[in-house]
Amino acid sequence: MRLLMEERTVENGKVENLGDVPSPIDLRQMADAAEWAAVAMEKRPWRVEFFGRFAHELAGACRVLELGSGPGFLARHLLERLPQLRLELFDFSEAMHQLARERLGVLAERADFRLGSFREADWARGLPLYDAVITHQAAHEVRHKRHLPTLHRQARSLLRPGAPYLMCDHYAGGDGMANDQLYATVEEQEAALRQAGFGDVALLMRQGGLAFFRAV
Repeated sequence: MRLLMEERTVENGKVENLGDVPSPIDLRQMADAAEWAAVAMEKRPWRVEFFGRFAHELAGACRVLELGSGPGFLARHLLERLPQLRLELFDFSEAMHQLARERLGVLAERADFRLGSFREADWARGLPLYDAVITHQAAHEVRHKRHLPTLHRQARSLLRPGAPYLMCDHYAGGDGMANDQLYATVEEQEAALRQAGFGDVALLMRQGGLAFFRAV
């Protein structure tokens, strides 16, 4: 499948993306996925405050797509509190989907699991329209901040008219992350959302190195 970024072929036929930031772990492997899940909430216990804001923003939504759904922390929080909600969980890691199914238990009856990577140019093709598209601590997995407008534009294409895109991710600088190629500053995050065609962009929360935007 065609990727979002420039490519070149290196030894043994491997495709390498020019200028992108490689990941130090492979979340498609169960050992890496399980280790990430085991420490995620301990490292950032304030994540639950962001989960609460997601739930507040989705109070009237019925069908929602979560990009980079991971081991199901946010999904469980939302499905427990919003009985009308049906979630589609999109992630590139079957290991993460397995962990999410285990975490959700009977709540998984209101979830659909879709394996795919939003680094692929056509990842949104064939998907329906949603009452909201959400992503938490995952947008940087495009592996370079220059790809964010493309990701946001694709997410926008899946929204019903007037539906929100809720995007929360790490930011660079200050109390945020040091890598300013992988992560965008808060100002760059807002600019990327506007570049993707969103006219109404609001910063809802900023805490512990995470910024949460609503874009319509």
